Amino acid sequence: MSIWGVESLRKRKLRFAVIGLGKMGLVHASILNVIPDVELVALVDKSALMNRLYKIIFSSTGISVMSDFEKLSGLNLDAVYITTPISSHSFIARNLYKKAIVRNMFVEKTLASNYNQAKELCDFAKNFGSITMVGYMKRFSVTFRRAKELLAQESLGELHSFKAYAYSSDFLGLTKRSESSALRGGALRDIGCHVVDLALWLLGDLKVNDVLPNVTEIGSATSVSFTAKNSDGLEGRFDVSQCMLNYRMPEFGLVIEGSKGRIEVNDDKISLTLDNGNLTKKYKQDLSDNVDFFLGESEYFRENQHFVSSLLNNQTSEPNFESASRVDNVIDQVRNRSRLE
Repeated sequence: MSIWGVESLRKRKLRFAVIGLGKMGLVHASILNVIPDVELVALVDKSALMNRLYKIIFSSTGISVMSDFEKLSGLNLDAVYITTPISSHSFIARNLYKKAIVRNMFVEKTLASNYNQAKELCDFAKNFGSITMVGYMKRFSVTFRRAKELLAQESLGELHSFKAYAYSSDFLGLTKRSESSALRGGALRDIGCHVVDLALWLLGDLKVNDVLPNVTEIGSATSVSFTAKNSDGLEGRFDVSQCMLNYRMPEFGLVIEGSKGRIEVNDDKISLTLDNGNLTKKYKQDLSDNVDFFLGESEYFRENQHFVSSLLNNQTSEPNFESASRVDNVIDQVRNRSRLE
């Protein structure tokens, strides 16, 4: 059957490949390998050393290991995961489409290196009728999902303002611009993109107003602060830094103020404080944060399960290329503002 065919995918397992075997590639490959509806058929990494190692490890599994993603042609794949550095996302995805190797794709965040590349991939996906997804796994966090529910219930009344942050200690103590951060796309693409995506998901499209001075800034690659406003006039501030003390693991959070109270939410907990004095606080353990296979974070399993389910049922997934391109748009707005000021 051609990959462009319409045969029901429920008659057989979905055939997947993973391109890029760094941390995230291995996480996704491991999770896919335990989902009953999936058959992991190929792994791709351009490193000769890693290729030799993985060929030994997977020699008895039937999984092919290769150095060139174009060799995936002819494997009758249902979907590919692209977990390579951000700078290569657009090139790989564009060629997978052009060479008709596969049409359904999961791409790790961010979708592309800039908004123009992201929009081009959106056009490819639309033309090929693709089911796509981008790795903004925080949408699958039980605490942020609870925040989404509370906002939908209008628990805060009219929204007045918000603050959003993404912090890590990865480059704490540096005295000059970090090339390592730049290779990871800078603070905004590396960790800030998650909280930008959460704000877009929870609050709607955003337009950047100003890029602000940041006292932790060692260079534009490691810290940034900016303000933005949604279409309803709701304004808020983003603070993103890879140089914050006491954040061994990255943390993402939002504080949303409304006429009836305030929501504070991060990776671990959510609290709703109402103006009448009522306080409700829930930790992720209180919100059934359970999955069938735990690796890294529970969100990773949920997002993979969601993508597989979307393929099986021929349904649009979220976040897809189109919604993820809006994150690239905000990042480009911040960069363009920074050049002007």
